Amino acid sequence: MRYKHTQIGYVTGGVSLAALPLVYYAFMAEDGELGAYAYTTLGAFGGVAALFSSLTVKVTDQELVFYFGPGFWERRFALDDIASVEVVRNSPLYGWGIRYTPHGWLYNVSGLQAVEVTIRGEEQLRIGTDEPEALKAALERARKTA
Repeated sequence: MRYKHTQIGYVTGGVSLAALPLVYYAFMAEDGELGAYAYTTLGAFGGVAALFSSLTVKVTDQELVFYFGPGFWERRFALDDIASVEVVRNSPLYGWGIRYTPHGWLYNVSGLQAVEVTIRGEEQLRIGTDEPEALKAALERARKTA
C-alpha cells in the first residue's frame, strides 16, 4: 500500500445523527407514536450517518481505490488509466456526498479541498480530501512506477 487515508466527515455524520432526535420528536408530537414511516425515516438518517461519515482513499501499486464509510460505493481505477492529477478547490455549492458537478463526479465528506483525477476514456472526477497534496504526490509516485 503506497497511501491510505480516511477523512472523517464530522459535519456530514453529525448533522445526520443530530437529525435523529428531531425526527423522532416530530413524529411523536404529531402522532403520539412511531409508525412504519417514522421508523423508515429514522433508519434513513441513521444509514446516511453511517455510510457518509468517512471517505477512505487508497493508492496501491496497481490502482486508486476509494469508498465511503464501511465500504459503500467503492470505486477502483487502474493507475495506467489515470491521465492527470491536480489539486483543486470545490465550490461550496457542490456540497458533500456523491454529486455530479461541472467538473465531473465529486466524492466528498467534508471541506472544499479535492484532487481532480482525469481517467482515460472517462470524464474527470474529484475526490474530496483533507490531504490533497499528499494524495496527489502518492498518485504521481505510483503512476511513475506502475
